[in-house]
Amino acid sequence: MWDKISKHRKNEIDMHIGATSDVQWVSCPVCLEESKLCVCDHNSIKNLDSTVENGLDIEHHVEANGSFAHAVINMIGMLIGLGQLSTPYALETGGWASASLLVGLGIICAYSSQLLGKCLDKNLKSRSYTDIGQHAFGRKGRILAATFIYLEIFMALVSYTISLHDNLITVLSGTHIKVPWAKLSTSQLLTSIAVLIALPSLWLRDLSSISFLSSGGIIMSLLIFISVACTAIFGGVKSNHKIPILHIHNIPAVSGLYIFSYAGHIVFPNLYRAMKDPSRFTKVSVVSFTLVTALYTALAFMGAKLFGPEVNPQITLSMPRHLLVTKIALWATVLTPMTKYALEFAPLAIQIERTLPVKMSPRLKMIIRSILGSILLLLILALALSVPYFEYVLSLTGSLVSVAICMILPCAFYIKICWHEISKPVLIFNLSLIAFGTLLGLLGTISSSKLLIISLSTKKSSVNPRI
Repeated sequence: MWDKISKHRKNEIDMHIGATSDVQWVSCPVCLEESKLCVCDHNSIKNLDSTVENGLDIEHHVEANGSFAHAVINMIGMLIGLGQLSTPYALETGGWASASLLVGLGIICAYSSQLLGKCLDKNLKSRSYTDIGQHAFGRKGRILAATFIYLEIFMALVSYTISLHDNLITVLSGTHIKVPWAKLSTSQLLTSIAVLIALPSLWLRDLSSISFLSSGGIIMSLLIFISVACTAIFGGVKSNHKIPILHIHNIPAVSGLYIFSYAGHIVFPNLYRAMKDPSRFTKVSVVSFTLVTALYTALAFMGAKLFGPEVNPQITLSMPRHLLVTKIALWATVLTPMTKYALEFAPLAIQIERTLPVKMSPRLKMIIRSILGSILLLLILALALSVPYFEYVLSLTGSLVSVAICMILPCAFYIKICWHEISKPVLIFNLSLIAFGTLLGLLGTISSSKLLIISLSTKKSSVNPRI
């Protein structure tokens, strides 16, 4: 099973590689899969078309062997992640009626994932999210999609690092480290050490060497959910807190947290192309989103009932410290970001290598890529330590970026590509989703940005403002 996940992760990396390239560039799945320098001839437009067609044909026979069960597992694995930590906080903050928004967004995102599959059917050369963007709106569509993709990766890694910081200082409470020449607190030093431990993983070039980290992240996410469930059942914590009905003024910021929980669409085209029977992709989406939405909803109500108004934006930080399951959940949350750095950086790393001169030695390319990757990770670390407000950064990421990737762009791509085939009711429905997503994104971005600015201005205060 994990071999399939590794293959799909490589597909995800291949999807990202061409994100910022122009139309003259073409990926070579064979060379990429073998982790070799591409020596194929792509000098002419004719060769470009031929190579893409041949490449797609090769990928179809080599990669398109995923079963329905494998596709469901991989889609669930892409959806479950950092967002699950914040769903109890979001539900308590927005009120139990906001669960309808959580479920509604799950339905909308499941629908938009199917639209990506329909767009892929219209062009056999399209293999990735950015390919769909180019098919719909040309080079500008590819650049737009790539911009949102890389922005989401960067902001998500900042959120992961903030989560690493918050949970690490909890699991290692009582530890004191002091470096005379470094004006950093113990928590900041511990986080820096953890990031430096993960740093060498960015230097790996062989994709198969890092693909196993994807399965590790999935296991950690499941451990967190199981730990919270065990706390509710065996932890001795009474679930007697009353959840408010609705806090309408909190909905914009809460919507960003909910939307981020469903962020995974950039990989769905690769899952679609990897299926033996792509016609079952709709069922894959329905099953996957149903299970994930049920998990999120259960976790949200469970956490809100257990901890009430005191629930932390990261549910693991609300769990009783003396319980073994709490320690398991905390360590799982600490290890999850450390499995993400190399995986998320890999697409950018390969893109960097491709922009370097062909005559440059592989060793020198690796050194340059490693240096740039290290600088980027240290920048993310510095930003995370400077803006240690998990819920606001996550909400901003969802409202500013994820809503476009999950809702707005898929509907826009579908309307443009299938304009002559869709009925008027379907057109109106998709335009309504674009308008709804845009409104939700704007309100959420304004709300989360405002709260983040307020938090930064009162950073010296011992109590951070809540949404």
